Amino acid sequence: MLTLEIAIQKIQQLPPEQWQKVLEFIQFLEYQSSHQQKAPKTIEPPEVSFAEAAKEFIGCLDSDLEDLSHNPQLSALETGLKET
Repeated sequence: MLTLEIAIQKIQQLPPEQWQKVLEFIQFLEYQSSHQQKAPKTIEPPEVSFAEAAKEFIGCLDSDLEDLSHNPQLSALETGLKET
């Protein structure tokens, strides 16, 4: 038996008061189907590197250090580790 035939048979077994609900559900499915087909595809933004995203902030910090990668405390720690 086809799905449509089964659906018709089950609808016929319902009390007439329920037929309106079945019709409303079918209309909802039609609405949902038509709007899913027309929905625009989402456009994903292009991948951006961290440097590109933060370019307006690069160099905005003031420091007395000429080289920000210089950390005397870390250097002392590394020296202590190498000696052991």
